[in-house]
Amino acid sequence: MRTFLAFLILAQGLGAAEAVKPHPANPNYFLFRGKPMIIVSSAEHYGAVLNLDFDWKKYLDTMAADGMNYVRIFSGSYREVPGDFGIERNTLAPAPGRFLAPWPQKDGKFDLSQFNPAYFTRLKEFVKAAGERGLIVEMTLFCSTYSAKQWAVSPFHPANNSNQTTVNDFKELNTKKNGNVLAFQDAMTRRIVQELNEFDNVIYEIQNEPWADRGVAVDSINRYQPKRWPNSVDLADEASLEWQMLVASWIRSEEAALPMKHSVAWNVCNFRHSLKAVLAGADIVNFHYAHPEAALWNTGLNVPIGYDETGFAGKADATYRREAWRFLLAGGGAFNHLDYSFSVGHEDGTDAQEKSPGGGSPALRKQFRVVSEFLHGLPFLRMRADQSTVRHAPGMEWQALSSPGEAYAIYLNGTGPAELTLQLTAGQYSVEWVSTRDGKVIEMRPLAHRGGTVKLRGPAFTEDIALRIKK
Repeated sequence: MRTFLAFLILAQGLGAAEAVKPHPANPNYFLFRGKPMIIVSSAEHYGAVLNLDFDWKKYLDTMAADGMNYVRIFSGSYREVPGDFGIERNTLAPAPGRFLAPWPQKDGKFDLSQFNPAYFTRLKEFVKAAGERGLIVEMTLFCSTYSAKQWAVSPFHPANNSNQTTVNDFKELNTKKNGNVLAFQDAMTRRIVQELNEFDNVIYEIQNEPWADRGVAVDSINRYQPKRWPNSVDLADEASLEWQMLVASWIRSEEAALPMKHSVAWNVCNFRHSLKAVLAGADIVNFHYAHPEAALWNTGLNVPIGYDETGFAGKADATYRREAWRFLLAGGGAFNHLDYSFSVGHEDGTDAQEKSPGGGSPALRKQFRVVSEFLHGLPFLRMRADQSTVRHAPGMEWQALSSPGEAYAIYLNGTGPAELTLQLTAGQYSVEWVSTRDGKVIEMRPLAHRGGTVKLRGPAFTEDIALRIKK
């Protein structure tokens, strides 16, 4: 009998899944189901679960068919109203009566002391189906309250619940000084962690854009330009950071007795910043509207650096394609485009929204698939952001990753042909110029190199091109 029990325990241990996490061989990237991974995606505006009118099955099918490997969702602790941020059709702004929250609602008021079974059923079905399609789910637990408009519809607003919540200033909501709301936030976090523990495809993000209502300006992109947005780099203040560490501790303590241990992401700031350290309890660092420096400057933290949300840069596909290539070849481990072509009734990602602060389209997702397949075809675990291989690239902006002597990946932004001076180690190489639009090899030739500098001239191109050099 003891032998049989021991066999069962061993069999269970061998079969136990491990949640997506930083890769132990190179923690700038991910390990998921035994394979190294770079996250490259183009996900909807985070309302797939909380918006009852959104057909999440069609959405997940579309994401998988388009070669994406990640989706991001909000928990329902925060919601928006139609027209917020200039979005014409916003999945975070459900129609009246179509908001699905973690808590039950009766007579227009939420009971924060109870949980809504229908919510957790939909949430678990979504996460399970995403996992079956190879999609990682980032569950963002909380979000900043941007203005009185969003606060007016918040479940935590005293007028919207039957629990006599004692916070009146929305800027205090996500701090330890939020009265009795803290206990409800704790309970919600722990319940979600319990419900999702069985799934290996989950990452928890503590809070979306915590600097938005608790921000402290620390830098400017253009120091000669006084305009705050989109120029100011703002970090969350001390009160916010203390609360975020507390939320991370809720996740850790709840999972201590549970089988699966999940990674926790910390959303730091917009644009770029050189961090002194990672928030206690976090494993992943996320930026929004990120510059390549966000990845370059923080590579040494030895955690994945993510570009978690794009936008406010027009609707042209080329803009966001460039952002993906530049950030990922600067050493970023994750890139997620905020794709406004997904909306209620357009869960296949075909909504050409005229009013939105960003872009998205089937064509753009194909281009993101190109960069994903390009990078996953390289030994990226052994590659690092490279500032020395490209010695001169006249007329070009460039970003490079390399494992010297083994593989080099170079992204060029400009109009070709490009004439490059490169510093390569000695070896026999294959040189391939790759279209960033469709992934086709435009030109390929061998290179026998004795070491030192070499000049390469590529084919004609417009906007951008990628160069792959492999031993």
